[in-house]
Amino acid sequence: MIAVIGLGFVGLTTALGLATQTGRLVYAYDSNANLRAKLRNGEVPFHEPGLKEKLNALLGSGLIICETLAEALEHTSIIFYCVGTPSRPDGAADLDALTGAIRQSLPLMRKDSYCTLVIKSTVPPMTTTQIIEPLLKNSGHTVGESVGLAHNPEFLREGRAWQDFIHPDRIVIGACDAYSMRQLEQLYEPFGAPVLSVSPGTAEFTKMASNALLATMISFSNELATLAEGSKEIDISQAFRLLHADRRWQGGGMASYVYPGCGFGGYCLPKDTLSLYRYSQTLGRESALLREVLAVNAHTKRAFAERIVAAGGPQAKVAVLGLAFKPGSDDVRDTPAADIIAHLLELGVTNIVAYDPLAISRFREAYGFPIRYAHSLEEALEGRDLAALVTAWPEFTARQLLFERVQVIDGRYCLGKPEFVLQTQMRRS
Repeated sequence: MIAVIGLGFVGLTTALGLATQTGRLVYAYDSNANLRAKLRNGEVPFHEPGLKEKLNALLGSGLIICETLAEALEHTSIIFYCVGTPSRPDGAADLDALTGAIRQSLPLMRKDSYCTLVIKSTVPPMTTTQIIEPLLKNSGHTVGESVGLAHNPEFLREGRAWQDFIHPDRIVIGACDAYSMRQLEQLYEPFGAPVLSVSPGTAEFTKMASNALLATMISFSNELATLAEGSKEIDISQAFRLLHADRRWQGGGMASYVYPGCGFGGYCLPKDTLSLYRYSQTLGRESALLREVLAVNAHTKRAFAERIVAAGGPQAKVAVLGLAFKPGSDDVRDTPAADIIAHLLELGVTNIVAYDPLAISRFREAYGFPIRYAHSLEEALEGRDLAALVTAWPEFTARQLLFERVQVIDGRYCLGKPEFVLQTQMRRS
């Protein structure tokens, strides 16, 4: 049997995916009682295509939502930890929820069989061997003898998580012991994807490096775009599409990140890039590039707000279009729109109307800005001097005629090229 601890975006996808592909019974638990109740009623409290249908199909058969951690662990031999690892005030990863979940699990694990703990949460390099393994040892467990331990990172894109989990391009397993490695290889065999056996540190580093690379490419593009802004002769959109014409980019999906915008956001890229930078400091080898990636990202959002003010002045009536950090998602965590609106307010722009096809309620609840929200694109543009396009929703590119009577500050350089935007911007994670 399998247990999944933590039922957010990653945990729920993992629980449903493992139940579907392996045919094994999955016991799932989250410390949030309200979340457990919603899931037990077949309700997924966030937007992720495919999960609600799978949840309702598997509830009570392939997936059991447990009321207690003890119930989840009673019959399981593999435990996946998918709890959050948010940033501390100094930017380092906060591992308290993860280590707390493991500490609570240890007395509840089966005594009659070898149990493998699998860390799926994103953590800084060396966390598994330098923090989790000593934690187990201090609790009387020896990895490789009484308990197994592995890091198994996720590579899920919000908005496409189900397909990414069911059809992975690779499965990375950083096992601390041979038995856990064999156990996980057998578990993932039905997925038909390459299983790559690496050290735990390599698995942890690969996940963080992946997100840091994506973050770096976005900021790199924004910095180049800033250089080009000063010349009327340079067509920024055209220049970047010419870069994408290099055949080495074709088919790899990387072109969507090497394209300027309003900065990167969401849960993973800001948090993990900052966490990896803090890790470089702990080694005494501070990464100047990562430091500048974060600085460029912060500057990009500030500069976009300044572009808006320069175009219309503080008294301008501004429509902010797009609140989610990416199209196809209702996630507003660290969304560029929040920083841009905050900067506009600081610069004296107070007449702001915001619109997003999916994320208005989440954004309003998360940030509480003194602005007005529109329920349609038409309402958002009515009577406005400026429209600031922050998120490249297909609705905006498909309805470009609505922008003819308003000055548009296109923060995604996407208007006029709908076919390109649909191919690239929707792939961002």
